[in-house]
Amino acid sequence: MLFLAVFCGFLAENQREHMVERRREKDYMINMFEDIKADTANLNRIINSRTRKDHSLDSLSHMMNSKSPGNFAKEIYFYAASIARTLPYRFVPNDGTMLQLKNSGSMRLIHKRAVVDSIIKYDVNVRNILGQWAVEESIIEFYRTAATKIFDALAFEQMFDENLNVVRLPFNDPAFQSYSQRELYEWNYRVYGMKSINKANRRDERLLLQQAINLLHTLSKEYHINEEKI
Repeated sequence: MLFLAVFCGFLAENQREHMVERRREKDYMINMFEDIKADTANLNRIINSRTRKDHSLDSLSHMMNSKSPGNFAKEIYFYAASIARTLPYRFVPNDGTMLQLKNSGSMRLIHKRAVVDSIIKYDVNVRNILGQWAVEESIIEFYRTAATKIFDALAFEQMFDENLNVVRLPFNDPAFQSYSQRELYEWNYRVYGMKSINKANRRDERLLLQQAINLLHTLSKEYHINEEKI
């Protein structure tokens, strides 16, 4: 009888631990769901910003290489300042839950293999996007260096409002520096580099967005998260 009582107590305790772990697992997945949902909103915003940047780069290149770029000086300066910005295109993941899972060893709580695989794959691709951003920053910096030989920095100073939004100059067309054809070629090459990295990152961010959406569907299905009304 004593053995049976001890054995039953062991089973009861084991069952309680199992229930606690399943509850912790679901809590983590609810938080993960919210993080990924926030990521999808950020990715949609960045992708739309990159599409606008693509158009801006095309317009800027066309006007700057026209026969009379001075006729488009205000627009050229506006686009030249806009494309050099970095904040609208930087993806910062909501990875609080991901870091908790990895740093605390709590990934072991996730007993659904498909969920684990999806989370790991998503995390790897997020790190890839962050790595590509470092490359993009360096390309933008090269562009800024080339731009110093063409544009008047004093004009740029007047093109940002109090919220650091780029605005068109209110006065007459700003002047360009006296640049050479060689310096224009260099500037064109830097613009080309920005076009290429912008398209590449937009492509990969679209893939990451689809992966995030798929992960949301998986979490919703496996943990009935929609029933939590979050």
